[in-house]
Amino acid sequence: MKTRLLFLFSLILAANNVFAADFRPVPAPPIVGATSYLMIDGTTGHALASLKPDIPVPPASLTKIMTAYIVFNALRDGQVNLEDEVTISEKAWRMPGSRMFIEVGTRVGVQDLLLGVIVQSGNDASVALAEHVAGSESVFAEMMNQYARDLGMTSSNFVNATGLPDDEHYTTARDMALLAKAVISEFPEYYRWYSTREYQWGDIKQPNRNALLWRDPSVDGMKTGHTEAAGYCLVSSAKRDGMRVISVVFGTASEKARTDGSQALINYGFRFFETRLLYEAGEAVTQARIWKSAAGETPLGVLDDLYITLPRGAYDSLESVLDVPAALTAPVAEGQPLAELRVSLNGEEVLKEPLRALEGNPAGSIWQRTVDGVKLWFE
Repeated sequence: MKTRLLFLFSLILAANNVFAADFRPVPAPPIVGATSYLMIDGTTGHALASLKPDIPVPPASLTKIMTAYIVFNALRDGQVNLEDEVTISEKAWRMPGSRMFIEVGTRVGVQDLLLGVIVQSGNDASVALAEHVAGSESVFAEMMNQYARDLGMTSSNFVNATGLPDDEHYTTARDMALLAKAVISEFPEYYRWYSTREYQWGDIKQPNRNALLWRDPSVDGMKTGHTEAAGYCLVSSAKRDGMRVISVVFGTASEKARTDGSQALINYGFRFFETRLLYEAGEAVTQARIWKSAAGETPLGVLDDLYITLPRGAYDSLESVLDVPAALTAPVAEGQPLAELRVSLNGEEVLKEPLRALEGNPAGSIWQRTVDGVKLWFE
């Protein structure tokens, strides 16, 4: 049997907020002339607006977000270094489409190639990095698919590092949002490059094609894409007042349409939603009675900061239910899940999170175990 503790509160555990506050319902998202789109809360991953987010679409140069993500992982793991010099192959040099304009046989640093990928969308730089990390672009594509599976990108398949058209090269707005979120959260030191407005290699200076970097100061990345099959695409991210949103737009008719549509989604996300911190990592949410234990009680909480996404003005209307088993017994290991926190809004569950032991609690003495064993008979 479980013990249910019901709290009506503002989720800062203020006892005086007992009655739910009124808030206005969220209006429909803006109309965006796109094949598919998805906007999420960049912290929680909660979907804020969507249109056919799971249909397969050609990713065009949005592919290069995955290309860079794999290089970032290789940098973190010490497999490559930013100072490494990469010899440019003839294959990389001959790549069609957008280019960094690197010359065959020259040696170019990894950091320069990454900026060539991120800012200039260089197909040549993408292939050069793929060959440096994996030996060949085909092996690199296998790595791309493995990383996609690890991230939960279940509807994507990559066959190249550039996004050049191929019937077997596809993704979804949902998968691309997952990837963008991973880059931002795992590699903030490299993500900052996505806000670079222009980059010069040799005598050629090229601007970042993400027009939102000039239009909206809260936008700090990420990547544009375009092919005839894909249309005009854009992954963008912005941060205002501590809240981050990530917008993924596929298949618009022009550069202006992808920029305007993405801006409308970003404004909608910030205007009608908010991100709130419910509990900090290591903060005790409750104390659980642990029978036959040395300490008697164990604090329960979350191991990572716990955030929630909700409509603006709805914070004080949240209702929380804490389910704790009636008879928890020792030993308890640190980090062991022992209870469950469920949060609802207007009767709809919006969050469910296990509460874990913040401290270990070993079995008590023979006397403690015996006394608690007798008490349990009467529970």
